[in-house]
Amino acid sequence: MSKFENDKIMPRYFILAVALTIIGFIVVGRAAYIMTAKKDYWEQVASRLKRDSVSVKPNRGNILSCDGQLMASSIPEYKIYMDFVAGGEKKDSLLTVKMDSICMGLNHIFPSKSAEEFRKHLEEGRKKQARNWPIWPKRIDYNTYCEVKALPVFKMSSYKGGFHCEEFNARRRPFGSLAQRTVGDMFGAKDTARCGLELAYDSILRGTEGLTHRRKILNKYMNIPVLAPVDGCDIITTIDVGIQDLAERALIDELKDPQVHGDAGVAIVMEVATGDVKAMVNMTKCQDGEYREIKNLAVSNLLEPGSVFKTASIMVALDDGVVDTTYTVDTGCGIWKMYGRDMKDHNWRRGGYQVINLPRSLEVSSNIGVSRIIDDHYHKNPEKFVEGIYRTGLASDLHLPIAGSTPPRIRMPKKNSRGQYVNWSATALPWMSIGYETQIPPISTITFYNAIANNGKMMKPRFISKVMKNGEVVKEFPPEVIKPQICKEKTVKLMQVILEHVVSQGLGRKAGSKSFKVAGKTGTAQVSQGAGGYKTGVTNYLLSFAGYFPADNPRYSCIVCIQKSGLPASGGGMSGVVFHHIAEGIMARHLKLSVEDAKDSASVLIPDVKNGNMLAANYVLEHLGVKIDRQWEGSYVSGGNPIWGTAVRKANDVGLSKMKTYKNIVPDVTGMGASDAVYMLESRGLKTTIRGRGKVKSQSIAAGSVIKKGQTCEILME
Repeated sequence: MSKFENDKIMPRYFILAVALTIIGFIVVGRAAYIMTAKKDYWEQVASRLKRDSVSVKPNRGNILSCDGQLMASSIPEYKIYMDFVAGGEKKDSLLTVKMDSICMGLNHIFPSKSAEEFRKHLEEGRKKQARNWPIWPKRIDYNTYCEVKALPVFKMSSYKGGFHCEEFNARRRPFGSLAQRTVGDMFGAKDTARCGLELAYDSILRGTEGLTHRRKILNKYMNIPVLAPVDGCDIITTIDVGIQDLAERALIDELKDPQVHGDAGVAIVMEVATGDVKAMVNMTKCQDGEYREIKNLAVSNLLEPGSVFKTASIMVALDDGVVDTTYTVDTGCGIWKMYGRDMKDHNWRRGGYQVINLPRSLEVSSNIGVSRIIDDHYHKNPEKFVEGIYRTGLASDLHLPIAGSTPPRIRMPKKNSRGQYVNWSATALPWMSIGYETQIPPISTITFYNAIANNGKMMKPRFISKVMKNGEVVKEFPPEVIKPQICKEKTVKLMQVILEHVVSQGLGRKAGSKSFKVAGKTGTAQVSQGAGGYKTGVTNYLLSFAGYFPADNPRYSCIVCIQKSGLPASGGGMSGVVFHHIAEGIMARHLKLSVEDAKDSASVLIPDVKNGNMLAANYVLEHLGVKIDRQWEGSYVSGGNPIWGTAVRKANDVGLSKMKTYKNIVPDVTGMGASDAVYMLESRGLKTTIRGRGKVKSQSIAAGSVIKKGQTCEILME
């Protein structure tokens, strides 16, 4: 028989089991309540808890121009919050007392919101006992953060006062929107690159995150570094801020011209020898009528280039030896039937150009002339012509680091098994030769023209020259050659002469300059409207000018493209004008003139000398080589005390006279500068006040008066 009384013990175990079961249900129910109804609240609390291991973000590297000017940099920004639970009743009572001061201070810092609105906002968070209540909805800079932090209660520690912040790494560009699409952007709330060089070199700029352990010791947290963050490197771009600004202003001014009303525009400036991109402008007209960099059109805009392509067509014909510069072609009266379609020159209403030679066909940009030359020699073998275009490097994929860059699309003729062309028509070659039926981004076109300027050597466009860290070069990006020679040396020389004549005696005159030689080619192309073709509604045009300068010793190449709707439309008259302004602006920076050229025959070469210390005046005039007529002896070095006098400018020299001065007599200081006049008066015990600037026109105490102690002499200068 058991010594336990089961009848008494079992009910007790049952009650205990039921109690534990009820407690278990309560715990599970409470957990479910916290996970659902209180989820947002505890997530906010958790976001503020200090974890054992915290990642430490590195500083993002800077982007600099070719001369070291800052184009993009990271600065800290803050979002500020209030924890109304921290600090308990002691903080709560202090907050009640200081609420007016806090709200007035916030109104002073953020004037767009009144003190009463701040009070209502803070009282709302206080009523909700919020732990992460936003004080201001936007990010603020460091200086503003310090001002807010200095307010009552907010200046206490976060555990006592409740004021805390969230730090962000904001990207800023000192030059604003200048080269915005080239330099690139960052996504606002994320440390993530969006486009441009920021995206292309993100891994270099970003750096490596570090790791810190946090340990709580005596109610305080101690940071124990485990892995130090590695800051990002700086990248030195090839962009020249001055040239970029010049190109941007020149392009926008032309786009806004009432005759133009452009929809979009591109301007690229490259350094001939290295391929360095010194400026790249991409402007698109927005709904408010202003022009902004919305898309990188320079590297992604695949449009038919128009007449700037004719240079490549003629180059292929010359390089293959099928024609020479003496070759002539009949362009008729400006309209020529090409396999059932009318090919027209721009002056077809004025009777055309009749018979012209090959160079002249480029100078006047004759569609008929160029297309007939190419069609006559390559119609039966169009593959040879397209292979020649490929040989020039115009169709090369440049593999640019800019996101969105697209290689040119120049199709190669293909035949089926029966020897019939499957992607080619009789009119394809004539129209391809003048810049249609191809799609080439502006960056590829200027790379081709840059190669002509560089005597046939094609350079890859370079955007980054080197990567630096703490002032030391980590990696260099040397100039890269795409093709050592795009054609025969003789062909390059011929093309250089022809392109120079396009500007000096052809349609590119407006792109030229009186100060230096310019070479290049105009282009005016109708833009296809997709399935609607070229004749849907208002005709859209792509106006271009591509060239280089100075033509006799090329330093820079440049392309300007303008997209517009309707007439008038002229590549030379619109894009060429922008090219002209860019070229002259750049060359003005390198212009060196003799000092002799600055002399003006009508200018006065004898300086106007003030009265006062004649020794000082004599010293300056002698060093300027000005003849002096002086009535006294002595020199600036050995003269000792100043020699006071008057100066008179004559026709061929300056007359310097000595005047008598007395210790107790007020001197005549009219005609003197401020320093000499004050010295003369105050050395004799007078106090001096000055009004105006320039020379002394009058003095309040007449010259020759006896000086009285404590007198003040006011001198009026003009």
